[in-house]
Amino acid sequence: MDNHLSYQAPSDSATLSIKQTPPNSSATWKDFITLTKPGIIRSNLIAVFAGYWLASQWNIQFGKLILTLLGTVLVMASACVYNNYFDRELDMKMERTRNRTLPAGRLKPSIVLWYAFVLGVLGLADLFIFSGVLAGIFGLVGMFVYAIVYTMWLKRSSTWSTSVGAISGAMPPVIGYVAVTQNVDLGAFLLFALLFLWQPPHFWALGIRRVEEYKAAGYPLLPVVKGIKRTKIQIIPYLALLVPIPILMYVFGYTGIYFAIIGTLLSLFWLYLSLKGFSAKDDDAWAKKLFIFSINFLTLSLIVMILNTVH
Repeated sequence: MDNHLSYQAPSDSATLSIKQTPPNSSATWKDFITLTKPGIIRSNLIAVFAGYWLASQWNIQFGKLILTLLGTVLVMASACVYNNYFDRELDMKMERTRNRTLPAGRLKPSIVLWYAFVLGVLGLADLFIFSGVLAGIFGLVGMFVYAIVYTMWLKRSSTWSTSVGAISGAMPPVIGYVAVTQNVDLGAFLLFALLFLWQPPHFWALGIRRVEEYKAAGYPLLPVVKGIKRTKIQIIPYLALLVPIPILMYVFGYTGIYFAIIGTLLSLFWLYLSLKGFSAKDDDAWAKKLFIFSINFLTLSLIVMILNTVH
C-alpha cells in the first residue's frame, strides 16, 4: 500500500555519523573531467546539434556549429562543476556519490570553484561572440537555473526542484536553434517543450528506484515527500503534453511525417508504460523500465528529428 509520506531531513547527529573519506591528494586529470559530469554533457550534445540542425534545415555552417557545440559544452560543464561544489556535503550522505572528487577529498573546494568559474566565462564568451546574443543569454539562463535556483535552493527545499530544474535541461536545443535563427519563434518553443516535458518523468523514475537513498540524504524529492503513488500520478500530465509535440512540429513545417508518426508512437508508448505503474506489483522493476525507456525515447526522438528535418 502506497501511503503519503511525511518528510524529515536527517538530524545533525545522523549527518555527523556518516563516515567521511579522508582527504586524498592523488587527484588526476580524470577528476577534472568527472566533475563536469560527462554523461550529462554527452546526452545534451545531441540536443544542441538537433536544435541547430532543425533551424538550419540541412544548410549547415559547420564552423558556427562547432563553436556553438563548444560554447554549450563549456557552459554545461561549468554548471555541473558548480553543482558538484555546492553539493559536496550532501554527496557524502549517499552511497553512489560518496566517492566523487570533492567528497573523497581529492581536490580542494576552492580549486573546483575556480574551475567552474573559468569554464563558465569561456563558454559564455564563446556563445555571445560566435553564436549570438540570444544563444549567450539562454546559456546564462541554463547555467543560473541549474547552479543557483536548482542546486542551491530548490533541491534542498522543495519538490518543485525537478520541474524548475528542467528549464536548464531544456536550454541546449534552444541554444543550438537560436544560434542559427537569431530569433525565438515557435520552433524554439517546441524544442524547449520537448526537452522540458521529458525530464521530470525521466528523473522521477530514477527517484522512485532510489527513494530510500534520497530520503536518507535529506533531498525533498517528490517520491520522498509525497510518496510513490503521487509521483506516478504527477508523471502523467507531462507525458500527455509530450504526445502532440511531434505532430505540431510536422504541422508547422519543421519536420516531416516520419517524425510525426514515430515521435507520437514513442510518446504514446511511454504514456502507456507510465499508466501500467498503477497496477505494478513491483515498483522498482516498473520504474527501471520507465527510466530505461525514457533514455531511449530521447535518443531516438532526436535522431529521427534530425533525419526528418524539412529542407
